[in-house]
Amino acid sequence: MPNHKLTAVDAANFLPASVPPLLVQTIFGLGLAVAMIGLRSLIDIVAPSAGPFALVYPLVLIATLFGRLFAGIVCLIVSFLWAWYVVLPFHWSFDFEVASDQSRVLINFLAACVVLTLAEIFRAAVRVREAELHESLDRRRWLMAELQHRTKNNFALVASMIELQKRRQDNPAAAAALEDAANRVFSFSRAYAQLAVESAERKEGAIDMASYLEDVIDHLVHASFDDNVKVERRIAPIPLPRDQAVAIGLFLNEALTNAAKYAFGDGRQGELTIVLEGSASDWRLDVRDNGAGSAAPSEADGGLGRSLMRTFASQAGAEQDIEVNDQGCRVTLARQPSAA
Repeated sequence: MPNHKLTAVDAANFLPASVPPLLVQTIFGLGLAVAMIGLRSLIDIVAPSAGPFALVYPLVLIATLFGRLFAGIVCLIVSFLWAWYVVLPFHWSFDFEVASDQSRVLINFLAACVVLTLAEIFRAAVRVREAELHESLDRRRWLMAELQHRTKNNFALVASMIELQKRRQDNPAAAAALEDAANRVFSFSRAYAQLAVESAERKEGAIDMASYLEDVIDHLVHASFDDNVKVERRIAPIPLPRDQAVAIGLFLNEALTNAAKYAFGDGRQGELTIVLEGSASDWRLDVRDNGAGSAAPSEADGGLGRSLMRTFASQAGAEQDIEVNDQGCRVTLARQPSAA
């Protein structure tokens, strides 16, 4: 992202890197000196000899702050000598009209040198401070990436432990519950993995939904669906905030888990379609199957999965809808621009 701060302006950045820095500073200092000469010539039309060195100070300040020290020196020498030679009586001469003019010119020159020195000190201090801030920011980014990496690994470790515990279960109901828990933990793990990737690309705080949901879908299809179920997906690469993305991933996890358990739980063949489309402020997730539909067994209260889906929809700031009929089931999660 480009830096638009005034303190970051440097004349050397406006020319190719192949141009020597001293040449850039010389050109910048001469340019400002010429600008001062032109402005001073206009002022002389209405107020000749008024404040011969008045314009030297601001131009030297600008040249030093934005063109570095050598640009300020060039601007000071050229503009000061021109004001002495052209503006100060005698005009077009370095001679002095009165003896006191000599001390006045010396004082003005020393004052301009003070301005140049203070401007360079300030410029150097700002650059040092900016470098320190950038170093601190880079370190914080590194620490955040490390934290996200460790968190992702911890989630993966927990999922592996749950999977291991599931394999040791003789009770089918307990094994199914452990599998559901492992899938939910996996969804968290993939979200943190995607966040680490996006942070490395300087899109901090946003998750690419295409890459994230593809991982979630691949994992669940491999773990929960038979080969006789054809799964199609069309996932738009929408960048969403981490919390919202995780909620969507967990919602999709529950929707697919329910489809595997109820729509195709009896081993029937069919199709499952997953679509995410829209933009960051207006998106829609659509999960459709042609499984058992209304003929599938279901719990009276909708079960834990339905309850979790309502919770995840709320966390995503979206509205959910579930339609079940004889042709299958359709689950949607949609967020409108006005949704809170």
